Amino acid sequence: MSWWVLHVDMDQFIAAVEIRRRPELRGLPVVVGGSGDPTLPRQVVATASYEARAFGVHSGMPVRAAYKKCPDAVFLPSDPKAYDAASAEVMDTLRTFPVVVEVWGWDECFVGASTDDPERLAADLRAAVLERTGLTCCVGIGDNKTRAKLATNFAKAAGERTGIYRLTAANWREVMDHRPVRDLWGIGARMEHNLNELGLLTVADLAAADVDVLKKRFGPKMGTWYAALGRGLGDTQLTDVPREPVSRSHEETFPTDLADRESVARELRRIAVEVTQEVVAEGRTIQRVWVKLRFVNFYTPIKSRKLPSPTQDPEVIATTAQTLLDKFDLHRPIRLLGVRVEFVPRT
Repeated sequence: MSWWVLHVDMDQFIAAVEIRRRPELRGLPVVVGGSGDPTLPRQVVATASYEARAFGVHSGMPVRAAYKKCPDAVFLPSDPKAYDAASAEVMDTLRTFPVVVEVWGWDECFVGASTDDPERLAADLRAAVLERTGLTCCVGIGDNKTRAKLATNFAKAAGERTGIYRLTAANWREVMDHRPVRDLWGIGARMEHNLNELGLLTVADLAAADVDVLKKRFGPKMGTWYAALGRGLGDTQLTDVPREPVSRSHEETFPTDLADRESVARELRRIAVEVTQEVVAEGRTIQRVWVKLRFVNFYTPIKSRKLPSPTQDPEVIATTAQTLLDKFDLHRPIRLLGVRVEFVPRT
């Protein structure tokens, strides 16, 4: 038997969870995000049902903008605990098979298995998830994580009836060579622009690129990674050991801009103390602090400082955050503040 990597990606997961507990919403445009009140400012869409997406609504856009595009949609507040529980149902279902399940988020995971028929396994996984949770998913099949992840996009395009696609070294060039580099996993608009500046427009261009040129532009590690990505190379090993969190962050978008330094300092201190108290309650110790600001023009600078010694003292974290604040030019009102703390690794 051969070793295969499968990528399981849930369909419109958050919206699907909401529709599962409110079946009367099936077939309607559903938008989930913030408080569920589309008239309130500074709320962001977490997800939208396929019916809402048809109106141009998508995750990450302001809820108010979604309301303008689709005023007849059903707007619901986010419920992370419900999504945690539903995700656990899905992952527990997958674990009933003789496979390795590596969880990557609420709505996706990689599954590793030795099998002679990966399509049959994929179909069995999809059927079990649907039967036990009422939720649907698509499955990408690959000979590594990179190809399995990309295969999921083609599985989704195949539609509800199929929902499975295989992408391996055997068909990589046929399927991917002519596609823009933006279609690769991990390449966004900015990196696409950078690669295009080097004359690398397609996946085939990237695969044939001079690795030394990529290293010079993006550094030894990332340059090598981009070269491998163009050829569809990637990891084949999976682990079912949960990822150890390395940091914790709190961000808050304010309903009214913070226009004076005193207000910014006061709110930053509160956020720093809150995140530290959560971390300490979990027995973690902090070694570095980041402060993030978002101005009204959406410019979002971030600054950090390593602590002289690890600590669990909220006052030390709050004071460090205030010191970092002094490094920012507070020339415009602020709409968002964030504090991230990095943990000392467990031994």
